[in-house]
Amino acid sequence: MNIYQNILLAKNEGKKLLAVLIDPEKIDVKNIPSFFKKVHQSITTHIFVGGSTDHKNLTDTIVTAIKKATHLPVLLFPGDVSQISKKADGILFLSLLSGRNSEYLITQQIKAAPILNNSTLEILPTGYILIDGETITATQRVSNTKPIAQKNSELILHTALAGQFSGKKLIYLEAGSGAKVPVNQNIITLTSSNLNIPLIVGGGIRSKKQLENTFNAGADLVVIGTAFENNEAFFEDLKK
Repeated sequence: MNIYQNILLAKNEGKKLLAVLIDPEKIDVKNIPSFFKKVHQSITTHIFVGGSTDHKNLTDTIVTAIKKATHLPVLLFPGDVSQISKKADGILFLSLLSGRNSEYLITQQIKAAPILNNSTLEILPTGYILIDGETITATQRVSNTKPIAQKNSELILHTALAGQFSGKKLIYLEAGSGAKVPVNQNIITLTSSNLNIPLIVGGGIRSKKQLENTFNAGADLVVIGTAFENNEAFFEDLKK
């Protein structure tokens, strides 16, 4: 059973999944073994690797070290084609559906195609929707796109449905790293109740209560990045 089949199975069984997002520019490779000792004590099920930028080309090095430190599936969450590592298990093949910059709707994907065609990476087509988390995110700056306001819940839903209808296997609602406000529970419920594919939600989730609320609202997989990096107590709250 591949990664996507496992995600589908978890969705069908009502099992909630948690991914820790590791930004190659924000972690020291020497700290990876000790970091994963904590990860393995938590309810984490997946590892995402990526960021809006990777100026020092660290992705391959970080993925290699992570693969040595964990048995959990490692998925790339790339900001662009330069962040593809064939040493990962899979890749979220992202299209930024909330923006109208062709570079991140299709151009980067075309550049990535020959690399992925010659790899063993499992490819998970993902509709990526940036939601306003009341902070200017790196994704906004790099992609030169604006997030969708949370008050525009119907637009968010219609964007997600457009992604599903165009063949995406996952929809990702992202408030952005360091978001002041996570994706509203009503938006999550509205979106998840109308989709037939798994829903990923990330950004601004800093406590176990917020995590539980996000799951209860309908997220199938929640992504946590900054909170795990900066909040030691969060690890304790999420122990198995």
